[in-house]
Amino acid sequence: MKLVENAKNQIDDIEVCDAIKMHSNKTNLFIDIRDIREIQKSGRILGAKHVPRCMLEFWIDPESPYHKHFFNDNYHFIFYCASDWRSALATLSANEIGLLNTTYLVGGFNKWLEEKGPIEEPR
Repeated sequence: MKLVENAKNQIDDIEVCDAIKMHSNKTNLFIDIRDIREIQKSGRILGAKHVPRCMLEFWIDPESPYHKHFFNDNYHFIFYCASDWRSALATLSANEIGLLNTTYLVGGFNKWLEEKGPIEEPR
């Protein structure tokens, strides 16, 4: 928990109510770092990209053979997980790699569901 607390002190966050208002703006890209089984069980934020936490650094790094080009685009990246612990750590890692315009979603997907944000239903 000290790692999570340390990460949160170094990165930007966004409250779910603000993120819902920003959701339809196509300059924002929500990044779901949860395990695929979590997504299959509970769905995800509408339009979010799934980036497995274990692959995040490899997908961001332009020198990696696993690099995903959407990380080159000029988005505001909003990372989320179920609560916000993993996404805080992921956001810090993304910043350390050099990815700009990052935040993590306070309360994560669970809070998003509470606030009735738009979702893709589980498949």
